Amino acid sequence: MKPLWIVLGLVGLLILALIVGGGMYVNSKNQMVAKDQNVQAAFSEIDVNLQRRADLIPNLVATVKGYANVEETVLTNIANARAGLMTAKTPDEKLAANDRLNVALLPLMRMQENYPQLKSNDQFMRLQDELAGTENRIAQARRRYNESIREYNTFIQQFPNSLFANFAGFHPKNEYYTADPGSKTAPKVDFSK
Repeated sequence: MKPLWIVLGLVGLLILALIVGGGMYVNSKNQMVAKDQNVQAAFSEIDVNLQRRADLIPNLVATVKGYANVEETVLTNIANARAGLMTAKTPDEKLAANDRLNVALLPLMRMQENYPQLKSNDQFMRLQDELAGTENRIAQARRRYNESIREYNTFIQQFPNSLFANFAGFHPKNEYYTADPGSKTAPKVDFSK
């Protein structure tokens, strides 16, 4: 009779372990799904703000053209960088195209120092404020995106989640936003020609 109780006890413990382990797996997988969705939503926020900025740029360029005799290369560089942003497909392509657009916009923003009539134009100032606000939104969205990737990676690498993550198809994400090395070099602006 005693061996029967031992066997029943072991079977009961095994069933309890399977129930608890299964519950842990389901809970961990649900949290991994939520964190993965947070990463996607954070990137989408960057994408929306990049689109907003891309929509503002033609208005800003048209305003500047109307008030300043500008080197054609500055406007061409902006147009090319914006076109690259609009055709980018993957998150990495979009982030790289965004960096190229940042570099192309710097000379345009510095033009107001050389053209006082442009500085006083209300439409230019409104567009510049909108663009600056959008740049701030993009910076905040990038921080949230990197933070959501960090949270996701930390969660799937912690025990016992690390046991379940690979089995459930969740792998670390390495698509952190980093600035393009070229964007760290200030462009040289010369309007003396």
